[in-house]
Amino acid sequence: MKRISQQIASSFQSLLARHNIIDTFMQGMSSHKMTCSICLDDNLDISQMFCVNKCRHQFCSNCVKRHIELRLFEGSVIRCPHYRCKSKLTFGSCVDILTPELRKTWNKRIKEDKIPITDRIYCPNPTCAALMSIKKLSKPIKQAGVRRYFSTFTTEARFRRHCFECFHLLCINCRVPWHSDLSCNDYMKLDPNSTAGDRKLKALANQRLWRQCGKCNQMIELSEGCIKVICRCGHRFCYKCGAKAGDCDHHFYNIFPTRPSQQ
Repeated sequence: MKRISQQIASSFQSLLARHNIIDTFMQGMSSHKMTCSICLDDNLDISQMFCVNKCRHQFCSNCVKRHIELRLFEGSVIRCPHYRCKSKLTFGSCVDILTPELRKTWNKRIKEDKIPITDRIYCPNPTCAALMSIKKLSKPIKQAGVRRYFSTFTTEARFRRHCFECFHLLCINCRVPWHSDLSCNDYMKLDPNSTAGDRKLKALANQRLWRQCGKCNQMIELSEGCIKVICRCGHRFCYKCGAKAGDCDHHFYNIFPTRPSQQ
């Protein structure tokens, strides 16, 4: 019996010693300060750091959050901030450091990335520019719970749709605002005889120095910077003249002037 008591006491002391070692290690880790290679803050706790799952590069959570926000704004692939690192960041691994607005934006980006390039269409309303699927827009229309059937030979049945976001009327064939009483061929031939809405849009585009993408017809605004731009559809062109990138004499280092201030 005495021997058993001694063994129990010895085991307890051993467990207690291990616990003290672990506790000391954790205290040491919590007091150990780390440095973010982006902002160079060298007084960061481990809880303030973010580690990229695949490559294990570490940065402070605030810098990673700003990096993600910038990449979402640019529409580029969200990779590890480390120089030349190709590791991609996933929504699941970053969700805890994101603001509700960034979560919403990233989720929207994920949905947009699932739409093939050839199936993409952007709302022609400059204040909206929502990305949609032509296949989804081409499905039969429902209004007030009742399916509307048009003749499959009418232009309205095939091409007249509402934007899912702003409900702006558009033509999915021409990828422009809906042209009532005009066929798509007639609309494409228009110039001086365009509708009032077209004239207003062109006047606003000229006033604010917008440029129309030659591939998807989406209006684009560049406030300042390099004149070689990339549309959301992937088309690269010169913002100064509208030509496809490489097809004009304007050099990539030309800087576009700041948009005139509104008075």
